[in-house]
Amino acid sequence: MSTAVINIRTNTHLKQEAKKILEEFGLTLTSFINAKLKKLVRSRSIVFSLNKEETLTPWAIKQLKESETDYKKGRISPSFTSAKDAIKWLEPDE
Repeated sequence: MSTAVINIRTNTHLKQEAKKILEEFGLTLTSFINAKLKKLVRSRSIVFSLNKEETLTPWAIKQLKESETDYKKGRISPSFTSAKDAIKWLEPDE
């Protein structure tokens, strides 16, 4: 397979930061760019997100804290053996 050289202009700081992040993934700038080009050709789409660590949104963190508080205060639903029992528990008392 023959290779071609691609020259691009980019901010020096951006290049250095990208190289540091890619090193954490065990990649070089060249291998990353080649992988992205291959994916572009294969999928005919562009994807821009890849997180080293998954993070929760502020909303999700708030919900988890509220759930933990509810659990500690005993505000939890019981377990059910059937959907019918669960629906009955959800219905208001008549």
